[in-house]
Amino acid sequence: MYYTYMLRCSDQSIYTGITTDLQRRFNEHKAQSEAGAKYTKSHLPLKIEAAWSSPSRSSASKLEYAIKRLSKAQKEIIIRDHTKFLSILGDKLNCNVYELVV
Repeated sequence: MYYTYMLRCSDQSIYTGITTDLQRRFNEHKAQSEAGAKYTKSHLPLKIEAAWSSPSRSSASKLEYAIKRLSKAQKEIIIRDHTKFLSILGDKLNCNVYELVV
């Protein structure tokens, strides 16, 4: 199982990534360890705002790519109202393979 996730950072920016273990990955970002992303070393992550499970690395990567191409306003809409996920991303990928977990 793979997860695509969105983190809220201390400067209110949003970081998007993929992992097989949400808690481990969040801890890596938060600890600003070598395993964490370069971005989260300078933008302290505060919490996981949203996460979706998917059956393969490929589908998780496709969702990550689609989210990263959204505007910040669109990302904020998805975070505030998870029901908007399909209307914002539905024309970009097959949303039926993703399940909201956070």
